Amino acid sequence: MGNLKEGNIGGLLLSDAIDNEADFIPIIADGSDSDLRDVDLPDVLPVLPLRNTVLFPGVVLPITVGRKKSLQLIKDVNRGIKLLGTLAQIDFNIDEPKPRELYTIGTVAEILKILEMPDGSTSVIIQGKRRFRIREYISEQPYFKASIEPLTDKVPHGESAEFNAIVGSLKDLSIKIAQFAANVPPEATFAVKNIENSTFLINFICSNTDLKVEDKQSLLEIDELRERGVQAISYLVKEVQMLELKNDIQSKVKSDMDRQQREFMLHQQMKTIQDELGGNPVEQEIKELMEKAKAKKWAENTAKYFEKEVDKLQRLNPAAGEYSVQFTYCQTLLELPWDEFTKDNFDLKRASKILDEDHFGLEKVKERILEHLAVLKLKNDMKSPILCLYGPPGVGKTSLGKSVARALDRNYVRISLGGLHDESEIRGHRKTYIGAMPGRIIQNIKKAKSSNPVFILDEIDKVSKQFHGDPASALLEVLDPEQNSEFHDNYVELDYDLSKVMFIATANTLNTIEPALRDRLELIEVSGYLVEEKIEIAKRHLIPKQLKNHGLKNGQVVFSKEILEHIIENYTRESGVRELDKKIAKVIRRIAKKIAFEEAFDKKLSKADIREYLGVIEYTKEKYQGNDFAGVVTGLAWTAVGGEILYVECSLSKGKGTLTLTGNLGDVMKESAVIAHEYLKSHAEILKLNSKVFEEWNVHVHVPEGAIPKDGPSAGVTIVTALASAFTKRKVRKNLAMTGEITLRGKVLPVGGIKEKILAAKRAGINQIILSEQNRKDLEEIKEEYVKGLTFHFVKTVMDVLDIALLKTKV
Repeated sequence: MGNLKEGNIGGLLLSDAIDNEADFIPIIADGSDSDLRDVDLPDVLPVLPLRNTVLFPGVVLPITVGRKKSLQLIKDVNRGIKLLGTLAQIDFNIDEPKPRELYTIGTVAEILKILEMPDGSTSVIIQGKRRFRIREYISEQPYFKASIEPLTDKVPHGESAEFNAIVGSLKDLSIKIAQFAANVPPEATFAVKNIENSTFLINFICSNTDLKVEDKQSLLEIDELRERGVQAISYLVKEVQMLELKNDIQSKVKSDMDRQQREFMLHQQMKTIQDELGGNPVEQEIKELMEKAKAKKWAENTAKYFEKEVDKLQRLNPAAGEYSVQFTYCQTLLELPWDEFTKDNFDLKRASKILDEDHFGLEKVKERILEHLAVLKLKNDMKSPILCLYGPPGVGKTSLGKSVARALDRNYVRISLGGLHDESEIRGHRKTYIGAMPGRIIQNIKKAKSSNPVFILDEIDKVSKQFHGDPASALLEVLDPEQNSEFHDNYVELDYDLSKVMFIATANTLNTIEPALRDRLELIEVSGYLVEEKIEIAKRHLIPKQLKNHGLKNGQVVFSKEILEHIIENYTRESGVRELDKKIAKVIRRIAKKIAFEEAFDKKLSKADIREYLGVIEYTKEKYQGNDFAGVVTGLAWTAVGGEILYVECSLSKGKGTLTLTGNLGDVMKESAVIAHEYLKSHAEILKLNSKVFEEWNVHVHVPEGAIPKDGPSAGVTIVTALASAFTKRKVRKNLAMTGEITLRGKVLPVGGIKEKILAAKRAGINQIILSEQNRKDLEEIKEEYVKGLTFHFVKTVMDVLDIALLKTKV
């Protein structure tokens, strides 16, 4: 009954706001049960959501109406039957509740009076009539209307000693609370004593008891009045006990009530409560912190700093907000693994075996890890390298970190930097801010429970820069071996040594990484896998993993090398193996289904089975098309999903010597075509061409598959060969492809992606390739079996290219 002054009793104080000619309003409702039971209710009622209160039958309640919908409802109802349904909101913070956010049982209310208050607000005095249940909502605009089912309170028949005792107990407890609680007005006792009807009394007390809305709602939903009274008694007994305990505490704590002693008094009250409960948890918490600090391995200056912070914590009032901030800070310092390191496993053969088990290929990365291990074995205090693995998606950059951690016997943590835009995510917030916490570097070190984990910084190329700060610049300190031994986190406020952490960053491209950050990284390219490598990865890793995931055993499905190659070339187009993994999973799922349905199937998969399971072929690889036409030359291109062959077509037509380029070409490729055209013009005599031919014939260069954007300088030699073939009508050598950049002086410059381009040529049935002399070194990195059967022509000038590529035979 702690909020009596806000409910019906508050109505006694409304007389000043009502003019002298106002109607009589019964502030304390009383009457017979038939007054509530015999109310004639319509089938459909407008519904008024009540915020933070519940209306009971018979209770008079003043409410302030602020929402437009509610004001409209009140005005409309007041002009009509004056009856409306009231339902309590489940969450009182919602301004515009939906039907699902209201309770389903409420009270029909009658409007007694509408008051326009001096401050411009509208107050309405309503009286509860009868409980109801919502059948369904009929409309939501301009306010809720619902079909209702009236509910009747079950009142004990005749004289019941038990029921009378319940009513008497409620009266006594209510009066006792009114005497104890300072915030309950004296009118409350008067009201309780003068309500004679048991139903009205129980509902009046339920409405005015200081309970949560959900507890009041549970009382309203009880059909039997006796049961409602018993439940109300249980709540009142708890409140009486709480008030008595408060009085006991206040009597024990005797001190002056001036401003200087008020805080001391509150502190003493808290202490007395804790003594009543048994023990002081605050002292216990601080004692535990000190005991953990004694067993902690950390530097002397860190230990002294921690003791100073704990002393500061002891001086704070536990009830103050600052206490929890300081306690959390001390706890964070204690949980950090300051001088705790895991012991590295220096068994190099074991490490090499683990790396080979988990990943096929990636030789450069594995070699760098083993080099680091070897040096650590000889000199135990070497700073960890900061590696950056960059390459296309799905090639195993992130998963390699786990293998490195396993090989070194170190703990493993990973954070994704994709979309990171706030510097404080790296450095943390100063602890003076509400909700402050360490940066993600320190948080993950705490999670790793050692100061030398393998730490993966995933997607470092996708860090964004905004007005919040520049996270990439914050990473400079983290990733600089000369600085990260004293990494400063704004929250921790002590320098933390990150020099023993092995950071491995991953990226898809280097273009978006800040130059200063890129300079600190040891870059290792993780190029896409070849078809042969993908087949090995599928056999060693993907197929066993998917068989296990789908509950199949080895031997229940057999993927031959030919079938894997068929899936890779016709159903995937990627540098990595993610898409291949999905396709293998799809095939195995279909087979698992057949096994479950006990259908017959062939264990050894055929191309027909793959078509059944994966559908029609999704991608087609280009095949060599012959040399029957002049002006058509095969080039080699690099894409993010591997090498491709492309054709450059050239045709001549009578005109004024214009050069037309089509095929969705980029600026660099267009410039290559212009250079090729100009080179041939200036060297027409060597090719035995009349210079007038360039003025009288229009040239059209086209690269097929016009929907795909193409760019880069590597098609230079292909375009110049196509133009020379078109002008001279000489055939191009059969089964020949080429790649290289050209200059105006006729030099052939090296290009990248040689490994992928060679494999694309081999898949297309080409056996001769023209490369720049400076690309000869790139062949040394490619395994011998991948270049077997190919003939390479290394050239220095465009004339060398034309001598090899163009035959004497004319078309």
